[in-house]
Amino acid sequence: MLSVIIPASNEAEYIGACLGALFASDPVPGGAEAVVVANGCQDATAEVARGFAGQAAASGWGLVVLDLAEGGKIGALNAGDAAAQGAARAYLDADVRVSGPLMAALAGVLARPDPVYATGTAVVPRAQSRVTRAYARFWQRLPFARSIAPGYGLFAVNAAGRARWGAFPAIISDDTWVRLQFTPAERVQVAPSYLWPMIEGFGALVRVRRRQDRGVAEIAARWPGLLACEGKAPLGARRLLGLA
Repeated sequence: MLSVIIPASNEAEYIGACLGALFASDPVPGGAEAVVVANGCQDATAEVARGFAGQAAASGWGLVVLDLAEGGKIGALNAGDAAAQGAARAYLDADVRVSGPLMAALAGVLARPDPVYATGTAVVPRAQSRVTRAYARFWQRLPFARSIAPGYGLFAVNAAGRARWGAFPAIISDDTWVRLQFTPAERVQVAPSYLWPMIEGFGALVRVRRRQDRGVAEIAARWPGLLACEGKAPLGARRLLGLA
C-alpha cells in the first residue's frame, strides 16, 4: 500500500482540490490511503478533509484525518507516519494537485526492493501576480529545479528508502534533507505531472527564499556529508547572469 501523508495548516482553501485530484487518480497497484494531518488550524481544514470520506471510499482509497492542536510541519509529518499503514510513503503539500496517472506511476517505481526516492514532473501554474510569474520563469531555470527528481511539493520513498531515517528531525527544509538521503542514481522522476503553485507577491517570495536558504545552510552545518548527494551543478556568477 502507498500512504500519502499531507501536512496541512490552515489549508481549508486548498485541501479540497488536493484531495479531489488525489481520489480521481488512476487505480494504484496495492492500494492507497491519504493521511491528512491538520495541525494548528484556525480554519476548517480537518472538516473539509473529512468531507471527502465518501469520494475516497468510492475510489478505493483509505482516508485518515488527524487534527493536531499544535502547529508545525515536522510534528505533522511524524504523526502522519505513525498513523500510516502503507510500507511505501509519499509526502504531499496540501496545495498540490496531482495528475491522474501520477500516483500509480510512483507506486510502480516504489515496488522495487532497493532504496528509491521518486517524484513526478512539477508544473508551475500561471501565477496571478506579475512578480511571481517572473520569479517562476527564473526559478524553473535554476540548477536545482532542473536537477534529478527535485521533489518540491511531492516526494515518495519505498520501505527500503524510508528505512534511511527514523523520525523527521526538527529541521527547516525537510524535503531537501530527505532528498539528500539518496544519491542521484537512487532518485527517479516519473513523467506524469503535478501542479505546484508558487506563493504570490514579492514580500512572500522573499520570505520563502530566505527560509529555503536557511534550510540549506542548516543541512550544511548539521549534516555536511549529505551535500555530496546533491547532484546539481553549482550556480556561479556566470551561470546566474545567463539566467537573467
